[in-house]
Amino acid sequence: MQLKRVVVTGMGAISPYGSGVAALQAGIAGMESAITRMERASEIRELRSQIAGLIPDIDVTVVPRKDRRTMTAMGIYALMAAREALSMAGLGDEDLGSGRLGVSLACTSTCGDLLEEFFSGYLPDRDVSHCKSTTFFKLMNHALASSVAQALNVCGRIISPASACATSTQAIGYGYEAIQLGRQDIMLCGGSEELHPLSLASFDLINAASTGFNDAPTRAPRPFDRDRDGVVCAEGAGLLILESYDHAVARGATILGELVGFSTSSSPKHPANPDAEAILRCMEEALHDAGLMPSQIDYLNAHATGTVSGDAAEAQAIRTLFGSELPVSSFKGHMGHTLAASGVLETIATFSGLQSNTLYPTRNLEAIDPDCVGINLFSHALTQSVTYFIKNSFALGGINASLVFRRI
Repeated sequence: MQLKRVVVTGMGAISPYGSGVAALQAGIAGMESAITRMERASEIRELRSQIAGLIPDIDVTVVPRKDRRTMTAMGIYALMAAREALSMAGLGDEDLGSGRLGVSLACTSTCGDLLEEFFSGYLPDRDVSHCKSTTFFKLMNHALASSVAQALNVCGRIISPASACATSTQAIGYGYEAIQLGRQDIMLCGGSEELHPLSLASFDLINAASTGFNDAPTRAPRPFDRDRDGVVCAEGAGLLILESYDHAVARGATILGELVGFSTSSSPKHPANPDAEAILRCMEEALHDAGLMPSQIDYLNAHATGTVSGDAAEAQAIRTLFGSELPVSSFKGHMGHTLAASGVLETIATFSGLQSNTLYPTRNLEAIDPDCVGINLFSHALTQSVTYFIKNSFALGGINASLVFRRI
């Protein structure tokens, strides 16, 4: 069976820098920090991490109330990003309702505010009389993908791969496979996240959250740095339009790049400790899927969240596979870890930079940790032509995912 080529024809973003791809690009290019104190975090007893990357005030009323009523904030963010991506790709109502366009989209977990609201009324009397009929539509595991598909009148397949921090990278990969096999012509792929203090707490409880920079938020997180002390959670949404090459060419679409390789795999050794061997294997499999050698890759956008063990394991795997010359950077130091949205937002930021042949360095990387040396962690923006790049994402539970893109 001849597999179809898969290209990128649209991008949309809501990030801690604001609404739109342009805002994300400007923040990354300007080496700006989007990290601030999260005031709500101070209300939680024993929560040590107090900083986050928060979406600034944006006008959510651009989404009609009839759609907002069954959506949480992350659904609204995703729909706004989806509309930007669809507009960039030049796709309209006929495409959305054709049955040949699908959605591959998810978040890490159900909205924390909604859970808090529900259980505050439900407990201790086990009373559901306060509960609105729309609550359960918002609580469904696939609510994010479903609500976006409903709002856009999508008739194709729906994929909802909730896999923590690897979510949007897997979502892109599964959309890619659906198009390769000819099951769909177009897939709207990505992830979305809204922050509740419990998001911070989930990392704090396993000693993986940054706690040492509460009084200097812009100095964290610090990927690959000697003084890194953990994850800084963030929120956002990102969507890519993936499309079969033949379909895109036939309608005269502008092609931004091509997705040529994908791999996702499990590391069963430990649910929380990163596994350099498994990371290495995932990247190797992505390269094999792309039919490429390591020497053909021009840039790697790392997962690198700023945890001590995670950054070291990824650096070890990169060093083993690519050696010391390949430029490597992480965008977590700019905007924090947008969790389910991280893979797609960081891919969009990479593509945006490549439009001007620019690679952006890792923010807050001042002194490379000895465990992370031996790879090319460049310190200033590079002007460099890139043909192929890799995007890595790794998640709690031992989930690994890597994508290989070709710039066109």
